[in-house]
Amino acid sequence: MSRALPKYNKRRVALIGGAAAVVLSGAVIAGSALAGETSKSSATSARTLADTGTIACPDVKSQLPTVPASAQAEVDRNLALLDTQIAEANKRLVDTVGQGGANFVQNAILGPLADKRKSTIDRIAISIGRTAEKPQGLDALAECALSTDGAVGTGDEAGAGDEAGTGEEAGAGEEATAAPSATATDAAGDGAGEAGDTGDDATGVGTISCPDVASQLPAIPATAQAEVDRNLALLDTQIAEANKRLVDTVGQGGANFVQNAILGPLEDKRIATVNRIATAIGRTAEKPQGLDSLAACTLNE
Repeated sequence: MSRALPKYNKRRVALIGGAAAVVLSGAVIAGSALAGETSKSSATSARTLADTGTIACPDVKSQLPTVPASAQAEVDRNLALLDTQIAEANKRLVDTVGQGGANFVQNAILGPLADKRKSTIDRIAISIGRTAEKPQGLDALAECALSTDGAVGTGDEAGAGDEAGTGEEAGAGEEATAAPSATATDAAGDGAGEAGDTGDDATGVGTISCPDVASQLPAIPATAQAEVDRNLALLDTQIAEANKRLVDTVGQGGANFVQNAILGPLEDKRIATVNRIATAIGRTAEKPQGLDSLAACTLNE
């Protein structure tokens, strides 16, 4: 009896050890499978981000004539802003992938980007034109396109989100002089006005109404009058462009389309413009405060 006991103990140890080995092997296999699944998930996520494509825009710097020394700093600021605008648009493209309607990339990302680029390019041309011949035709470089795997498209076939851009001209610095193009000025002069009434009520889409900025300004120093007038005209132009987009995109996008694709970007542009007005006045007089509160606009249906 005493000699049989050690053999029993040996068998028990062997059984326990075998069971432990089976459990350990199972854990290793499960861990490997989990790691493989995680890797697969990461790869899928990476492919999803890559499949959004990128936004490609014409190069502006290479199309400029010789830049006068007096305009170099302002031109450089606005060239940097063009890069920032593209980076922000590409980030928005990734952040909103899979959301929105068929035309949302064009209407909520590429369209507002073209407007921002046009304003920035106009400022570049104006700054050069102060001391040299003003370059013509740069507006043709404002339009961008969506490039997916080397193929460039308009973005109509890709889904983006219900979020439109932010950050219009602020990156150019409040010191930058803003001025609309001749076409934009004509549009403003045709009766756009700060009230934003362009007669679009007849279409049933409503009109965009914005607070009046001119009436809220203090006395304007003579040295700032021209710059203030240019930016007040730009405010009118921005409203006219927003009303046009309102008509052009009627029936597109989701419930928040107008706010995210039209009113939001318009507010960003207006913030940058009223800040330049305040800065122009503040160079030789007390800088007005609180003009940012006049930036937000509403839709009158």
